Amino acid sequence: MNVRRLIPATAVAGAVALGLTALSACSTSDAADGGDGDKLKVTASFYPMQFLAERIGGEHVAVTSLTKPGVEPHDLELTPRQIGSISESDYILYLKGIQPAVDDAIKQSGVKNTVDAATLTTLENHGSEVSGHDHGHEGEEHADEHGHEDGEAHEEHSEGDGHNHGEEGGADPHIWLDPVKYAEVAKGVGKSLEKADPDHAADYKKNTATLVAELDKLNSSYGSGLKNTATKTFITAHSAFGYLAERYGLTQQGIAGIDPEAEPSPARIQEIHTIAEKEKATTVFFETLASDRTAKTLAKDTGLKTGVLDPLEGITDKSRGADYIEVMESNLTALQKALGAK
Repeated sequence: MNVRRLIPATAVAGAVALGLTALSACSTSDAADGGDGDKLKVTASFYPMQFLAERIGGEHVAVTSLTKPGVEPHDLELTPRQIGSISESDYILYLKGIQPAVDDAIKQSGVKNTVDAATLTTLENHGSEVSGHDHGHEGEEHADEHGHEDGEAHEEHSEGDGHNHGEEGGADPHIWLDPVKYAEVAKGVGKSLEKADPDHAADYKKNTATLVAELDKLNSSYGSGLKNTATKTFITAHSAFGYLAERYGLTQQGIAGIDPEAEPSPARIQEIHTIAEKEKATTVFFETLASDRTAKTLAKDTGLKTGVLDPLEGITDKSRGADYIEVMESNLTALQKALGAK
């Protein structure tokens, strides 16, 4: 990163022609100075993309996240410097439909190695036709059982979604909260890094395999941990957990919509009261980055407990874990407690 800014374009071109000798020669001193040396300069849009880039890229990449810890990614506005840094990247990893400002800047950056994580797995519309998908996983048998009430919930609050989430027919972008879909994305990221930087392809392949094994283990923990529960319904302030619910045969009831800051209608609050009683739901979940006011008010009104279910859009000192895997394990513990896992 620093090297490129300091060396004029002609010098960089010359260095490339000489087998990057100029860059390699100064890479050790650069490393000592905290520079990137000759590492692949990777820009990630927000934490779930940053985690993949760092884990798969390992020592061969220098990753910059556009979304700083503690910033709600949906609300991100880019500085001119950030927009400039995007176009200087060797490789960009983002998720289209979460951050409109990022989508626009990337479109104009002209960077060749640009990967949209949404294209590496199948996005679904967690709207009014939840049971109409070809799920292809163990959540399938629960689709009809829970699809109807889940669909009503999502249909009710899809209007209040203040963000341009999923221009493609209202597709839900929160794929990283399903470890199986996230593993599919990880495999695609690994392959794209191999193409972008063939010299280190073997390491990217190995790092991808290690991460996918961890995600498979996480999926198994969720599958067994949520198999026998007193209720299958959980209430959440932010409807980010559609894929997770579908994967493990649960029903997410969002107070508001996919937008974590949206205010629910009085009719929706009344509906949640009724659902909580009928489905024996015990807990209203809020998250670490958005306001917990709505969830706490609802919990007080209904006599329900509150808990934290982290949509993992960023890691801060309030996060219940240091990285994606640890926070997902904390989420599993919170769900088991709320759902009365046996």
